[in-house]
Amino acid sequence: MHDTISTSSSSDCSTHLVRYYMCIDFKSFYASVECVERGLNPLTAKLVVADPDRSKGTICLAVSPALKALGVKNRCRIFEIPDSIDYVVAKPRMQLYIDYSARIYKLYLKYLSKDDIQVYSIDESFMDVTEYLSLYKCTPRELASKIMADVLSTTGIPSACGIGTNIYLAKVALDITAKHSPDRISFLDEDLYKKSLWHHKPLTDFWQIGNGISNRLASLGITTMVELAHTDTELLYKTFGINASYLIDHAWGKEPTTISRIKAYECSSHSLSSGQVLMRDYKFEEASIILKEMVDLLCLDLVDKHLITDNIFLHIGYSNYVLPSLNKSKKLSTPTSSCRILTDSFIKLYNESVDRTTPIRRISITFGKVFDESFEQYDLFYDTTMLEKERSIQHSVNEIKHRFGKNAILKGMNLLDCATTRQRNSQIGGHNA
Repeated sequence: MHDTISTSSSSDCSTHLVRYYMCIDFKSFYASVECVERGLNPLTAKLVVADPDRSKGTICLAVSPALKALGVKNRCRIFEIPDSIDYVVAKPRMQLYIDYSARIYKLYLKYLSKDDIQVYSIDESFMDVTEYLSLYKCTPRELASKIMADVLSTTGIPSACGIGTNIYLAKVALDITAKHSPDRISFLDEDLYKKSLWHHKPLTDFWQIGNGISNRLASLGITTMVELAHTDTELLYKTFGINASYLIDHAWGKEPTTISRIKAYECSSHSLSSGQVLMRDYKFEEASIILKEMVDLLCLDLVDKHLITDNIFLHIGYSNYVLPSLNKSKKLSTPTSSCRILTDSFIKLYNESVDRTTPIRRISITFGKVFDESFEQYDLFYDTTMLEKERSIQHSVNEIKHRFGKNAILKGMNLLDCATTRQRNSQIGGHNA
């Protein structure tokens, strides 16, 4: 067994404890939840999570393992699933998935402190189990097996686990090697990583290497981790800038970040953003309504959090990529949370920048560099009485929405046929709650 507790000697002959991390992920989480709710076996049932009320071009949020085994790709579209396959379509229920995730997190707390757990996504978490191995008198693999069995017996959700001597190796063990293990548990340390995965292809299988980075590495003649590890670092820094540091570390199986450092991290700047993919092509005038709705809701979020901003960012994605995506930003003269000022600024940016003849399918907005409203300074040309009155109204609107629901108060534009706020207020993450 490679994942036993061990120590290593340093140059001054002292010893230190090798750290062990686990990364647990649930197999096709949304699909598994829907299978459990229907009394089906998550590993053998053929099920996809997708909204049947949308077109056949809608993306499947999850595909069960049995369908994947038949060649159905994750995040495929409904029409891409062969007609010869008999399968169940489950409408997304985001609140249900959140509830399952919360139940599982509570199970983790039976074994570990929250200080040693870092939630990575709704279905994936990192854990530093180093200090618990002597407590439970077991190996990392035995502890992983115990936790996974508890989750399975309590919720019916199957899982997989990667174990590593740093969080990167734990994640890679989960993503690449655990799927081939009979117990769905895999272990990697730096030596095993180099022996088993240095020549692995494609590079996109490795954590934090997407198609863009992989293509840039390929342009340098790098297609494996062993080639990356032995590439001149000066060339890598010239190509990737500061990001070269984590590529170099990962090529050697190293990762200095720990869960305790993640917990202690404080971002120097913050932002608020909102985005949506429209369900049809929107004309220029229609999309401007969507933009106003989004700014209105994000301004309420600003006020609710007692924040202000002086930077706005607009992203527009055109239909079928007829034109390149548009990204525009603007620095305001004075930080504010005023919906009137921010809406006017966004609409002006929209009117000046967006092509009026090309249909629109994606809109995103961001309030950059948000900070506490106590630092607000008024512009001499602003009507401060009007701004304070508007903020008071926004606070009242938030109170009513918190008490009676997001659709308790609507504006006239929200009732237009092209508007989306009413529908999105009943969703979580753009999907049915």
